[in-house]
Amino acid sequence: MRLIAFLCLFVLALSWDGCRRPQPVVVKRTPVPVRRPPAAKPIPQKPVAAKPEPAKPVPVAPVAAPTPKDMVDGEEVEEMPFERGLVPPKREFRAVWIATIDNIDWPSKKGLPVADQQREIIEMFDQQQQMGINAVVVQVRSAADAFYAKSSEPWSEWLTGQQGLAPQPFYDPLEFMIEQAHQRGMEFHAWFNLDRATYSKTSSVAPTNIIYRKPGWVFTYGGRKLFNLGAPAVRTYIAGIVANVVREYDVDGIHFDDYFYPYAVAGQVFRDDSTYQANFNGMKKEDWRRDNVTKLITELRDSIRDNKPWVKFGVSPFGIWKNRSNDAEGSATNGGQSYYDQYADTRKWIRNGLIDYIVPQVYFSTEFTRVPYKTLVEWWARNCGKAHLYIGHGAYRVGRGSERDPGWGRFTELPDQMRYNRQQRAVLGSVFFSAKSLKTNPLAIRDSLQSNFYRYPALVPPMTWLDSIPPLAPRDLKVADTPEGIELFWQQPGEAQDGDGASYYIVYRFEGRPSRMRLEDPRCIVAQCIGEASTRFIDRTADPKKKYVYAVTAVDRLHNESREVTVKLR
Repeated sequence: MRLIAFLCLFVLALSWDGCRRPQPVVVKRTPVPVRRPPAAKPIPQKPVAAKPEPAKPVPVAPVAAPTPKDMVDGEEVEEMPFERGLVPPKREFRAVWIATIDNIDWPSKKGLPVADQQREIIEMFDQQQQMGINAVVVQVRSAADAFYAKSSEPWSEWLTGQQGLAPQPFYDPLEFMIEQAHQRGMEFHAWFNLDRATYSKTSSVAPTNIIYRKPGWVFTYGGRKLFNLGAPAVRTYIAGIVANVVREYDVDGIHFDDYFYPYAVAGQVFRDDSTYQANFNGMKKEDWRRDNVTKLITELRDSIRDNKPWVKFGVSPFGIWKNRSNDAEGSATNGGQSYYDQYADTRKWIRNGLIDYIVPQVYFSTEFTRVPYKTLVEWWARNCGKAHLYIGHGAYRVGRGSERDPGWGRFTELPDQMRYNRQQRAVLGSVFFSAKSLKTNPLAIRDSLQSNFYRYPALVPPMTWLDSIPPLAPRDLKVADTPEGIELFWQQPGEAQDGDGASYYIVYRFEGRPSRMRLEDPRCIVAQCIGEASTRFIDRTADPKKKYVYAVTAVDRLHNESREVTVKLR
């Protein structure tokens, strides 16, 4: 048992290195506004959900366990109590997809009153924060439409019931959601669908929709209007839509799903021969289509970097790149392949650094023989290239076991997937599809995450190729006993080399006078104080009879952490 524990700890220690070891990067940029609670904007209609109070430190329950002894200056003192077993990860991406198309997750129905739209967001984000989620991926463009005000495309029908109709009373849903996410210390990734111009034959389509302004840009396929990605003007248009959101909104990431060229529809042909002939570059049509998608990904990456180089760019493709039966370098699976079916060479993108993170949709159970979960995850772990690897989980399948895929009927399936992920050095987190499934809690999956896997907080893993410069440490840390508890207060740090200040602070607590503070153990974290100006925390859980050492660090927007400052009590 000791040997097994030692090996597990050794593997965990290696995992901190991630997929690569880039050299430090200094990204010079204009200062980013600190995430502070926004001023309330008056909305005439009542009742419109009021915005929450300014963000407060989020306390983390201390661990109650036997306390080992240590000797400091000849005095026997207690150290921070630690549970037995592996240390939980301090760095882990924990996200959920929030789908707006067809009102899957939000809003719950078309034309919902503004007050109810806002209330649903607040309740959903509160629940996700409580269960340990540190990022949300929200669909803001579902079919050449918009869930935000500053757009050249019409308002989404899934928001107001009619495409092109603005919410009344007026508000900007994207701005509202970003503010709410940031107040809770969660990253906000704006999720775009890039291939759909219309969703179905019965969709509400505004007169200003692109299908009327640029009819030559779209094809009809599978009952939908789809963008022709072979036309350079189409790719530039999509990149411009994304660049506008990056410029106008305080997003942390841009996210695309698995829709590039469409999934095949039996008996139908995607007719792009004339576009192929007009843009012929010597490639076979299949390679030309793949090249079109790669050009789009490159153009998207460049437009994001040109506007805000700290904004992350991620893609969530279908889980299989290629089957080994088609390519010796593919996975030992037997299923659909993004390389051939959507013309998406996802492995090329991560190898060439075109995207910052990839979230393959591994929506299969460990018992699915054609595409076993562990087999596919292991393949991605070997091929993650220059990107962060997060695994997309099919939470909507939990509790729906079938003869073809019986694993989803078992209580242990999702927990087994989570445990397996943490054994893979390259896997840095999870994204769950979708928010509705976490809310309904089939087979208690939300409870399992909240009480077990996400019981302790985790910082988002840093992307050092975007920014590797940590902020300066907080200044002048002081501590005092008060009737409310132990009060800590400090001064904001100055600007770091890259101009960054603090986006938030982490407060650690250690019992006694430890000879080594375990800053990599999230069980020592007692609070996350959101916002540069959040420089005060009251620890209401401390024992008034015990000695403590507190440490406070500053963390910047890309989650680089400063050195600690410490203070002793008693």
